[in-house]
Amino acid sequence: MAEEKPYYSLDRMLRERFHEKVYKLSLDAGCSCPNRDGTRGTGGCIFCSAGGSGDFAGDRRLSIPEQLEAQKALVCRKRPVRKFIAYFQAYSNTYAPLDHLRQVYGQALKDSQVAALSIATRPDCLPPEVLDLLSECNRVKPVWVELGLQTIHEDTARYIRRGYPYSCFLEAVEQLHRRDLEIIVHTILGLPGESREDMLATMEALNPLPIQGVKLQLLHVLKGTELASDYEAGKFQVLDRETYLNLVIDCLERLRPDLVIHRVTGDGPRDLLVAPLWSCAKRSVLNDLHRLMRERGARQGRLY
Repeated sequence: MAEEKPYYSLDRMLRERFHEKVYKLSLDAGCSCPNRDGTRGTGGCIFCSAGGSGDFAGDRRLSIPEQLEAQKALVCRKRPVRKFIAYFQAYSNTYAPLDHLRQVYGQALKDSQVAALSIATRPDCLPPEVLDLLSECNRVKPVWVELGLQTIHEDTARYIRRGYPYSCFLEAVEQLHRRDLEIIVHTILGLPGESREDMLATMEALNPLPIQGVKLQLLHVLKGTELASDYEAGKFQVLDRETYLNLVIDCLERLRPDLVIHRVTGDGPRDLLVAPLWSCAKRSVLNDLHRLMRERGARQGRLY
């Protein structure tokens, strides 16, 4: 067995809960986003690719059962796997007519190998009828709702054109918690204009909330985005590898130890990635992160 990561990782949580290795299957449910269709805006968040953060998701021309089978086939070529997480990843996966959401969630729930649903969305896309549907699904299999927060800072939120205030996020967390839905918060490290202290303040703000997981996403600059235009114009710099690794450790040391860490870097599609190019070496980055954590822990007399 591989050495345990020095934080409460998603892999560890899945083994504890399901007693075996579980893999995520990224799906495209054919949803859109209010920040793209004119409801909140038309250009989307400035960092978001044309694929709506679902560049690794399935083919939306296929049905959910067909996407599941295609994704399973890819995973099972490399290793035997019996359980999966149906991850609705592309765009805002609670932003669609209720009948459509009921259909796509239901198709995933019917798959006997799907152990849970993970649904990525925005805090402003959770009306009462959708919350009720999520609660209904949660009585069949576990439902995790991934909320894109990115930052608690309103100036940064305006720059990235997030389209909703921090108060909207807090209300969404409260409503999901009332319905016993598990909550994962997506954050981005390295957003233009944010200091180390700003990013750590976002981490500190998460600790009192009734959430179960956090994603720490390295800012990726992708081709065709407004963020790429600003980067190429020299308006900001991306984090270098050493700075990022030490920042992640600082974040992990401040987050509640019971929070499941779903991500500590993230993948940028190689054909779209402008910067930072060092992030392509994901395995090496993770190995260095774990080594640095243990070295820092040893110096501080701390066991991770």
